[in-house]
Amino acid sequence: MNPRVALVTGGNRGLGLATARSLGRKGVSVVIGARDAERSHQAVLGLRSAGVWASAVPLDVDDEESIRAAGERIRREHGRLDIMVNNAGILPEATATHATDPLDPELFARTFRTNVLGAVGVTQAVLPLLTRSERGRIVNVSSRMGSLSDQLDPASPYHSLVVPAYQASKAALNGLTVALAKKLADTPIKVNSVCPGWVQTDLGGPENRAAAPTPADEAADVVVRAALLDDDGPSGSFFDAAGPVPW
Repeated sequence: MNPRVALVTGGNRGLGLATARSLGRKGVSVVIGARDAERSHQAVLGLRSAGVWASAVPLDVDDEESIRAAGERIRREHGRLDIMVNNAGILPEATATHATDPLDPELFARTFRTNVLGAVGVTQAVLPLLTRSERGRIVNVSSRMGSLSDQLDPASPYHSLVVPAYQASKAALNGLTVALAKKLADTPIKVNSVCPGWVQTDLGGPENRAAAPTPADEAADVVVRAALLDDDGPSGSFFDAAGPVPW
């Protein structure tokens, strides 16, 4: 049997690379999508040395032509796509100065362009390939910071964090998950949001890597679980390692 094919955006480092590695170890052929060609090349070499069937495709989720070209290349080289992991994301508020206006429209535009429109564009480009799969899966890497219920809960460990652009972008990504799940309800494709937790990556700058409690390889488990859901698994759900997350 041909292995399942997965595209992981932002897959050349951090959580994306850990997700690619874990999927590959489970027999999935992984395509890394990222802007940095050299870092992607090194990531592919590392994955292959670990026995993972991996390749890379240039992909800037902020660029429509780059998205189109990546989708076309996957079509030529694989003919279908089984798993789409929308992992690429930014958190510019974490490294902004304290003087930055938290409602700066440019900050919102930049964050939404990558975290929301990037996921929309890539998903649109590869959806025809996902429809060729018998078990298509779309995984949107979200955050509990995008859960309105969680953000209003004083008991939540994320309650004190206020990063409006990032939180709003993840709430919008969750909205995309629900809409796509309903739109694709009559197909084998399942669409879910996952929260990997506070992960040791460079997303929030060097301080985040030092403070975060969860290694990327451990955080990737929930992403992989959603990517490899059985046919009786949920669609239109939001969950983390502990279970369902309220919207």
